[in-house]
Amino acid sequence: MLIADQQDEHGIIRIFEMGDYRFLEFGLQIEQSCVFMPDPSWLEYDYTRAMLMGALIHPQPKSALFLGLGAGSLTTACLKYLPLQQATAIELRATVVELAKQHLALPEDNRLIIEIGDALKLLPEQPPVDLIFLDLYTDNGPSTGHSAWDFLGLCQQKLNPNGWLIINQWALHSGSPKDEAILKVRFKKYYWECLVESGNVVLFVPQNKQQLFDLEALQQKITALKPKLGYSLQPLFDNIKLTGQ
Repeated sequence: MLIADQQDEHGIIRIFEMGDYRFLEFGLQIEQSCVFMPDPSWLEYDYTRAMLMGALIHPQPKSALFLGLGAGSLTTACLKYLPLQQATAIELRATVVELAKQHLALPEDNRLIIEIGDALKLLPEQPPVDLIFLDLYTDNGPSTGHSAWDFLGLCQQKLNPNGWLIINQWALHSGSPKDEAILKVRFKKYYWECLVESGNVVLFVPQNKQQLFDLEALQQKITALKPKLGYSLQPLFDNIKLTGQ
């Protein structure tokens, strides 16, 4: 059932309902987000679950920056399951934010600030944070920011010490990130990958090359969080590998 159908300067935005689920679509049936309305923090897509898992790598994240909001399910989950004190989401389209609040249960949370505009232009103004989620997609695919040398470098620079940059990339048939060539050079071949079945690969990039990834601590967090989430992150954990391996 069609819930909303609007158009802005970037194109068509629609929301459809199927049972307990609502879907945000851009353009001609390009599905962007899915929200389980009885529990908006539920993450239906594996790539969003992998991005939440990436946030768990940080020992105690207090601040986060979401580059791309969409329906806000990942943001909602992070506000619920992480010890965040402050979060900012940058969304290009004001209409998306309005519809997410009206129809997709985007929560009113005093910790969350939403800024409207181009993330590539607004990033320089942002203060350093513990976590950055890069998930900028349109109906034509990933934003240029996903392969822009200066922008990717600035994302890493905007991390606090021990911070993590979490990137949702398209995967090639080989399982490698679409922009692997630039990513390996930009981040000096020091990041971790998690391939998911949807055709995405999520990257976990540390603030510096001396930073370690505590797999044992992450495993413990995954186990402890499973009853709260209602699903297991273990299959995604088992897919983690250091780039180049």
